[in-house]
Amino acid sequence: MQKLANKLAGWLKEQLTRTGAKGFVVGLSGGIDSSVTVALCRRACPDGTLGLIMPCYSNPNDQKDAELVSATLGVPAEVVVLDDVFELMVQKVTGRPYQNVRDIPVANIKARLRMITLYYYAARRQFLVAGTNNRSEIVMGYFTKYGDGGVDLLPIANLLKLQVRELARVLGIPEGIITKAPSAGLWAEQDDEKEMGVTYDELDCCILNGEGCDRVKQVVMDFSSKSVHKMQLPLMPPF
Repeated sequence: MQKLANKLAGWLKEQLTRTGAKGFVVGLSGGIDSSVTVALCRRACPDGTLGLIMPCYSNPNDQKDAELVSATLGVPAEVVVLDDVFELMVQKVTGRPYQNVRDIPVANIKARLRMITLYYYAARRQFLVAGTNNRSEIVMGYFTKYGDGGVDLLPIANLLKLQVRELARVLGIPEGIITKAPSAGLWAEQDDEKEMGVTYDELDCCILNGEGCDRVKQVVMDFSSKSVHKMQLPLMPPF
């Protein structure tokens, strides 16, 4: 895992050289994926890595965890509270106040507002936006198109969730963040595994070895087939 961390950091350095960018900006959610991503970026560019913490009707504990990661790794972080702009946007498009319940079209606005914020900070500093999606999420299409999927590069895109956990320990991520229940935090008490209908252990085993019960295989197949459009450029007519 130490060799993998160095290899990924080396790849990130290459991207800076290739693009002429001066560093990286990473959205810190308080979860393991963003923690590992910002740690890799810091290893690649110690003086040019910025974390952005963007609460948006979020669990306050997530901000505390993100701040813990920032302090532990020595990565500067800024907090941009998006509650007001999100509330206004929801009011404008739905005609009613925001309700913190499962409503995917509304919840995706959060992810897209965060994407806008990341690119503002990146453009100001000539940084690249480093995304935090792992291979397990990408296979399932478990991300928001033009939200957390709207990034310049994906350092951990080839790593399954189980590999991200292993890498996190090498990188010094606090244990409480490694073991916390994965959640995108798009509505109250959201739980990734309940939302997908499979655990990450089941998902990773299916992706890695093709193993799992028929239910798990069907869930993975359904999610993957419905999210193909997220992995493609916009469609154009062939003439």
